[in-house]
Formats: sequence, structure tokens, C-alpha cells
Amino acid sequence: MDRLDAMAMLIKVTDTGSFSAASKALSVPLATLSRKVSELEKQLGTRLLVRTTRKLSLTEAGIHYVAACKRILEQVEEAERQATGEYTQPKGELVVTAPQMFGRLHVLPLISEFLALYPDIKVRLLLADHNLDLIEDHVDMAVRIGRLPDSTMVATQVGQVRVIACANPALLATTGVPRYPDDLLHMPCVTSDTNRAVATWRFTQPGSSTLQELNIQPRLSVTNNDAALCAAIRQVGVTRLLHYQAADAIAQGKLQIILPEFEPPPLPIHLLHTSRGMMPLKMRSFLDFAAPRLRQRISAL
Repeated sequence: MDRLDAMAMLIKVTDTGSFSAASKALSVPLATLSRKVSELEKQLGTRLLVRTTRKLSLTEAGIHYVAACKRILEQVEEAERQATGEYTQPKGELVVTAPQMFGRLHVLPLISEFLALYPDIKVRLLLADHNLDLIEDHVDMAVRIGRLPDSTMVATQVGQVRVIACANPALLATTGVPRYPDDLLHMPCVTSDTNRAVATWRFTQPGSSTLQELNIQPRLSVTNNDAALCAAIRQVGVTRLLHYQAADAIAQGKLQIILPEFEPPPLPIHLLHTSRGMMPLKMRSFLDFAAPRLRQRISAL
């Protein structure tokens, strides 16, 4: 039995929460997966998983063993990178993640230029508006917008972005331009990325750092900011976006910024990567290439 393969299968089972989900993720037959984990338990002489019809959980021994497996596989991956020359020349696959719209507008153009300069590097770009786990999802570099929690990750700030309220000028001609955030309670609004009936929009008072939270009852709720942008352009209502998302529509006169003096503090934008050991040259090359170019693009918004 390949012990490392069995370890990787066990980790995937615990990460996904079931054998069937792990089987799909790994493209391994369910029977093979179950047999490998059972063989691992037999070889160790202890039970790692408790399986019931409703859920799967780790035993105490399993918790410690899975943590050790993750450390071992990370060390093996690090050794393989060194052996294949990723620390002596920029080569291999680079996995980058970014928010969907920001990635499409600003990261993808940079990656296209980067690939032209580094023919031995392949890039997998994962666009998602939820934060992927860099370690669990094997991501090398992430673009993150917003305040970062304290962690062992290494962050390089490349700029910041305004949080704006905006609407179609034709709609504002009908409803009137709001003078204060509370005026939005009487206007049609479009909210995004929320499963709640009420969305919270934050504003600041001029000359103060105090945040005002406004509970918005949306006329339309959508699942992403791209749809909110389109709805606002179509005069459905006022929406809140990051400035880069609406920049083109504002420049074309399709949207107008409202309540600029009440905007909350801008959100920082970082390039984020793990701090484990020495950085492979493919990551160092991308960081050195992307950071100044992202700063330039963001400052021009």
C-alpha cells in the first residue's frame, strides 16, 4: 500500500466530510477509497474514523494522525519542489485565486503578460468571491480585498478601493438625489451576496470615524456584484459596489456616485501567500511582477 496516497485520501475524506464527496473530488472509486482507509487503520492498529449513517468524525487518535499527515505531505511537496528545480529557476504550476470581477478585469491581463515572459510556468487562475483556503486548496497566491485577520500568511498591500453607493442618473432624476444615508430607506435598492432579507450598508459621518449601519430592504437581491451592477445600470435601484466594479459605467455616464462624503474607509487590497520556508521562484517571480503592476492599475482607478 502506498502510505502517502492513503494519507492523502484520509485527509480528503476528513476535509470533505464524507467518503462519497472525497471519492468525487479525487476521482477514485468509493470502494477503493474505503478500502485504503481501512487498510491504513489496520496497519496502525487503531481506529481513525467513526462512521455513522448521518456523519463522519475523527477519533482522538485520528485528529492527531491527520494533523501529522498534513505536515508530512507538505514536507514531501516541498522536497519535490526543490528536487524539480522550482527553487533554482521559475518553473512549474502556479495557482492564483482572486475575486471574480477583480480577477477578470485586473489579474487576468497581468497573468497573460506574465506567461509571455515565463514559458516554463503554467498558471491556474481560480476566480471566486469566497475566500479559498491557501493550504487546504493548494493555492500559491491570493488577491484579497478587505481587512485581513491576524495569521501566519504573508501579505503585500498593492492598493485600496473605495466602497461607493451609486445609481443610474435617470433613476435619480425620478427619485431625487439622496442627501443623507437615511434617504436610501425610501428608495429602491439592489443588494448582493447576501442570503438575508435585510442587508446592512455602512456609512460614516463627515468628520467622524463612527460607522452608521443602515438596514436596507432591497427591491432586488442578487448573488454577485456583477448582477448588481447590471441591475443598477438598468435603473432598478441604488446599489453599493467597490469602485473598480463600477468605474467603467461611471466614466460612461451610466452610473453616478451618491453620498461620497458618507463613504466608509476604503478597503485594502493585498497579495497573500503562505510563509512556509523558502519561496519557490515561480511565486517570487509572480509577486515581483504582479505587485507593482497591480499598484499602478489600482491607483489609476
